[in-house]
Amino acid sequence: MTTPARARLRELLDAGRLVVAPGVFDGISAHLARRTGHVAAYLTGAGVAASGFGLPDIGLVTQTEMVERARMMVRVLGDVPLLADADTGYGAPVNVVRTVREYQDAGVAAIQLEDQAFPKKCGHLPDKELVSAADFLRTLGAAVEARTDSGMLIIARTDARGPLGLDEAIKRANMYVAAGADILFVEAPQSTEEIERIAAEVEAPLLLNLVIGGLTPEQSAERLQELGFAVAIHPSAALAHSALGSLTALCRLRGITVDAFLPSRPEEFFNLVGMAEWFELGERYRPAPAREGTES
Repeated sequence: MTTPARARLRELLDAGRLVVAPGVFDGISAHLARRTGHVAAYLTGAGVAASGFGLPDIGLVTQTEMVERARMMVRVLGDVPLLADADTGYGAPVNVVRTVREYQDAGVAAIQLEDQAFPKKCGHLPDKELVSAADFLRTLGAAVEARTDSGMLIIARTDARGPLGLDEAIKRANMYVAAGADILFVEAPQSTEEIERIAAEVEAPLLLNLVIGGLTPEQSAERLQELGFAVAIHPSAALAHSALGSLTALCRLRGITVDAFLPSRPEEFFNLVGMAEWFELGERYRPAPAREGTES
């Protein structure tokens, strides 16, 4: 038997009206999304990393940490469906099986999986690396088989637009539809024309990610409705304004201007929670390339 929130998400999608889901990342943002009448919410991995753990969105938060955050938000949201970021599934297909089971038990209405290589990055950062389409199809197959409630929808996200181009992203999206994904998410299209191509060429319910300062141009709900998108997520809408309010208050207490701290792009926001330092650590421990004639 499915949950009321899952049944509600299915009803919303079947009605053919765009589902606008603001990003939630802690208890108060989830409470406020429900109290302001939003019909769905999106558990943003970037927001959880930054607000819950003081970390940038570069694959440092674990499955168990995300599941516990999802469980709390499901309780807060009640019958309001929660669409939940699960990054790459946190490992090999066998790990994905456990991830799907844990998210399902936590009560989320939809789980989102992506085809980046681990450790993943925010979809609006440069230099993303992908797994092969064949590898992600194994991940997706494991996810479809692992769920015992088909009312929990599976969102398949491809990040191929950045590294491989829009043609490959659309090709992968249609492959993921055929493999059983319920909703398709082509991350970071870079123009209105690209958004229109995705709408025309991917045959599935579609999700668009609108990040403040990100690569995708802002779109109105009315235009996305016209194009036939099923879901629009706004992961940074509440997060950015919460950070701005905190920065403004803290700078006022010190008697300094807030301007020097204000981020305008995702990279700048994540640097507020230490991304540059984590990247420096990553470079320090990157394995040296093997020299010709030596064994790796």
